[in-house]
Amino acid sequence: MQIVLVLLLALRSHGQQFYLRGEVRDEGGNLLQNVNIRQSSTGYLFRTGNSGSFGIPSAKGADTLLFTYEGYQREQVIVKAEKYLTLHLKLLPAIASSNRKGKLASLTQDLARENQRKWYSGDETYASIVENKFVEAKQYPTTAIALNIDRASYSNIRRFINLNLEVPPDAVRIDEMLNYFNFNYEKPAENSLFKIKTMLTGCPWNKDNQLFFVNVFSQKLNVESLPPSNLVFLVDISGSMDMPNRLPLLKSAFRMLATNLREKDTVSIVVYGGAVGVLLFPTAGNEKEKIIKAIEEMQPGGSTPGESGIKLAYSVAKKHLIPNGNNRIILATDGDFNVGVQTEQELDELISRHRESGIYLTCLGVGMGNYKDSKIQTLSRKGNGNFAYVDNFQEAEKIIMKEFTQTLYTIADDARMYITFDPSLVKQFRLIGFDNKVGALADSTAEVEGGEIGSGQSITAAFEIEPGFVAGTSVYSDHYARVKLQYKLPGDQMRHEVGEKFAYDPVPYKELHPLYRFASSVIMFGSILRSSQFAKDISWGDVLFQASESANPTDASQAQFVEIVYKAKEFYTKKKKKNKN
Repeated sequence: MQIVLVLLLALRSHGQQFYLRGEVRDEGGNLLQNVNIRQSSTGYLFRTGNSGSFGIPSAKGADTLLFTYEGYQREQVIVKAEKYLTLHLKLLPAIASSNRKGKLASLTQDLARENQRKWYSGDETYASIVENKFVEAKQYPTTAIALNIDRASYSNIRRFINLNLEVPPDAVRIDEMLNYFNFNYEKPAENSLFKIKTMLTGCPWNKDNQLFFVNVFSQKLNVESLPPSNLVFLVDISGSMDMPNRLPLLKSAFRMLATNLREKDTVSIVVYGGAVGVLLFPTAGNEKEKIIKAIEEMQPGGSTPGESGIKLAYSVAKKHLIPNGNNRIILATDGDFNVGVQTEQELDELISRHRESGIYLTCLGVGMGNYKDSKIQTLSRKGNGNFAYVDNFQEAEKIIMKEFTQTLYTIADDARMYITFDPSLVKQFRLIGFDNKVGALADSTAEVEGGEIGSGQSITAAFEIEPGFVAGTSVYSDHYARVKLQYKLPGDQMRHEVGEKFAYDPVPYKELHPLYRFASSVIMFGSILRSSQFAKDISWGDVLFQASESANPTDASQAQFVEIVYKAKEFYTKKKKKNKN
């Protein structure tokens, strides 16, 4: 959209007319749109255009101009007609400082960090994430899990396989793959926020071991009573987004989201590319034509000043914050930040300043490589939000329409789960997925950071168990596992806790509900793609058999998973033969 220079009142000039010209940039050198400029001699108000520049008529050869912009310090400057001004606005100081401690996805209580470092030392490859190993239940019966329920990994894997490309091992996060499918949602009791359920069965890839599932179901909010939303669409319109599976795909997602908005909701659009600016100021959700028109007018071009875009989006969101409402930024990008803040540590520090502001961050990734995937994951987790990867229109529809309340409405913050096993029945256990990054394990101050749980979510965690008794022995325990959830309510600092103990009650694998057998096939699939040391006895035929035998043919996501496994089997088998030759 051509953002024109705005003159609120007509300028009456007497005699010679001069023009005061210049441009406004942020500290990173990025041009800023819609900066307010107050002319001292007349009191008239102007704004910078879409190129960040301005040209103001004046009756004098010099005049004082006052520059103001949301989130930035005010600047008053004397501007002369014969000299072009380049002004750099400085950001206002951040409200909260960053906590630079490393954050863990999971942590076994009392397990020395030196022992965990052995998991990635020696002759093994140094990967960005380290697969959890078996730990002795007698010494370390309790493990903690950060309930950051992202689902990006599976759709990103699907993209690689559909393009006949090898999946980078670090792109495979088995916990995200499991939770993509929202297994078998069961409604909690009316007065409860959560329902906890467990299942113990045989392990299909190791007949001597068992598989233990923990399911957590969150209460589903009544759509009619959802709080008003203050949404800021933060959209990357840089040159790298000029591809069919990037900006056009995101436009489709935002158009769909606009159809779900109500009159009491407001939407703003901040864009960053060749310039950074507010494309749409806060607009009521029932003004759908205006919102969709602004979405359609986004065109790609320029560099990727992600830092400036993020700062401006938080500034807009804070200015229009709705107390006790749903305040959320939706960042849509390929993650290619090439201007300003770029590294994961810098992004961590940038986004952590805003964590306590009451503003959530949902990240939609498109068309990115694995490294950029990790950048966006950092943003979503530090920003107290969630992360999804959009590889096609159907995925956009699933995230925005089918899982609308899960994606955009939070019922619990800083949520974490603790599982304690009975050492008399469990010799060793291995948490599957929820793997930590090398940097976090190396940081002796790192801690488990809780996550955001959305409305109506089904969360699954899985453990491989080495039993502590001889097979066929008659055993009983009324506390085989104790599961405890800790969380905070949105906007509240009080920590709540619910827990339950579960008896030893195994179900033979063949008699298991198909959903759990399907979940087992997802674990096996991810294990092979990661080249897990625990997947040495799993073949592609095993995965395909488990998936096709248990998948629900009427469930589009499960049916598609079988197709993806088949394609992966064909690709990796051919690749293996080619490498041998």
